[in-house]
Amino acid sequence: MSVTVINSQTFDTEVLIPSKESPVLIDFWAPWCGPCKMISPLVEELSDEYGQKVKFVKMNTDESPETAMKYGIMSIPTLMIFRDGEPVDRIIGYTQKNNLKRKIDELL
Repeated sequence: MSVTVINSQTFDTEVLIPSKESPVLIDFWAPWCGPCKMISPLVEELSDEYGQKVKFVKMNTDESPETAMKYGIMSIPTLMIFRDGEPVDRIIGYTQKNNLKRKIDELL
């Protein structure tokens, strides 16, 4: 699998609708953010590991500030997990891969 790049225009079709089938993890990031660059490879690895069980997407908050604001993204990186069209978990800042896996596994 790979991580899908989304924006505010594609948010509903890429996150809200698919999350009714399986969880969707969204990585809110920006190119100037150091910790975002550290967590991005972990999100890529998890995308490969979880395959079809979880959808992984990323959104540049500089390019889509309205969606970031709607979901209360105050600092980045912020990872949110959506299920059934609703946010069910949030991880703010850098965290280790095993912590991300634990959060995802709790929802599967």
